[in-house]
Amino acid sequence: MEYESSSSIWDGVYYYPHLFGGLMLTAALLGLSTSYFGGLGFSSLPYMWSDLGIFHKRKCQKKRIRVYMDGCFDLMHYGHANALRQAKALGDELVVGVVSDEEIVANKGPPVLSMEERLALVSGLKWVDEVIADAPYAITEKFMNSLFNEHKIDYIIHGDDPCLLPDGTDAYALAKKAGRYKQIKRTEGVSSTDIVGRILSSLKDTKACENHDDSSSLPGIALKGSQSNSAHISQFLPTSRRIVQFSNGKGPGPNARVVYIDGAFDLFHAGHVEFVAPTSLHIFVDCSSIGHQLSAFQHGTVAKANMIGSELILFKSASSRMILRSARQLGDFLLVGIHTDQIVSEHRGKGHPIMHLHERSLSVLACRYVDEVIIGAPWEVTKDMVTTFNITLVVHGTVAENNSLLAGEPDPYAVPKSMRIFRMLDSPKTITTTSVAQRIVANHEAYVKRNAKKAENEKKYYAEKVYVSGD
Repeated sequence: MEYESSSSIWDGVYYYPHLFGGLMLTAALLGLSTSYFGGLGFSSLPYMWSDLGIFHKRKCQKKRIRVYMDGCFDLMHYGHANALRQAKALGDELVVGVVSDEEIVANKGPPVLSMEERLALVSGLKWVDEVIADAPYAITEKFMNSLFNEHKIDYIIHGDDPCLLPDGTDAYALAKKAGRYKQIKRTEGVSSTDIVGRILSSLKDTKACENHDDSSSLPGIALKGSQSNSAHISQFLPTSRRIVQFSNGKGPGPNARVVYIDGAFDLFHAGHVEFVAPTSLHIFVDCSSIGHQLSAFQHGTVAKANMIGSELILFKSASSRMILRSARQLGDFLLVGIHTDQIVSEHRGKGHPIMHLHERSLSVLACRYVDEVIIGAPWEVTKDMVTTFNITLVVHGTVAENNSLLAGEPDPYAVPKSMRIFRMLDSPKTITTTSVAQRIVANHEAYVKRNAKKAENEKKYYAEKVYVSGD
């Protein structure tokens, strides 16, 4: 207490030098002394003066830095998530602009996912605070002023890879000129172009198989077997540091209701995370005027709706970030099991998974509803697993990929069913990895043309690539 009062005195000297000097001068003229105050004592004055309130330390609130990053976020992958993670690290609040369908068509070609689906994916990431829908592809002066004045943005963020408009100019030239631009390091080994290429390559292999055996009519539901030798090979090099960066780094509490859900989670899509925004997540739509608020949502602690007593919940679903939110609502801690590449290939056929195990694990870890993942979870839910994780309920989603390739295989939920801890969980959407891939197949020529152009840009980027510090 004495220290705080003395500190207030010196703060008073700093903030009110003239007033303090006047008081001291007056005290000197009056012959201020310990005896003059009859025992009050000079040492008591700090307490008396601090009660005046004029020397209390000023509480200066630090301005929160707001940063903006935009993108198409089509075929959302861990590279997008890592970019947004890095952007959030440059400020306190991250606002993300999702480019409109029309702008994507004009600048890059047809998007695979709709605006609603891309908004669902972006808003479901743990680092995102606000989302602006229908953002322009290029940072125009009008839009930049809207960001600075209406959305109170301090800096505009983009990766170290060039973003050029059809006329060859830099899409972020104005932000750089204004001195409000910051750069992050691009995540190597993946891009939407690369993923489309993997799907198209898988289609070629499927057709090759059909020439020999007409047992499959849909790409993505091919013959049982290993992945294609000619498929695009992922260039992603997983590191323990990257996994730590995506992880929450916390385990469940002693009495936590742990929720478990497992699956392939290939091509992370809108079916994997529900389009509801949870405390402080605002979604704006850019219509006739930038910044017109469409709706506001909030995230944070998810309400424990449909809580089943104090049970520990286990879920199994082959696909859904949407279903991840539903799963998270039933407990305090969401643990997600990601199946191995071999298991996914055995149950979904040749050409699957499109994303390998570590890529799929990072995509799931980026979801705001996920607390932890098991990298390489077993297909069957065993008694040992139930005991190890203290699981009391297993739930399977109603929408999953067609696993008829292994018809007659033992039920992976036999154990939890025998323990009477199994139930079905309604999947919020019918979208699956196969249905997303079929969109590309249905518009095959357009995506081949789009990828040819993008592939050239990718090749040029890697040819001219230099080291950029960052994480």
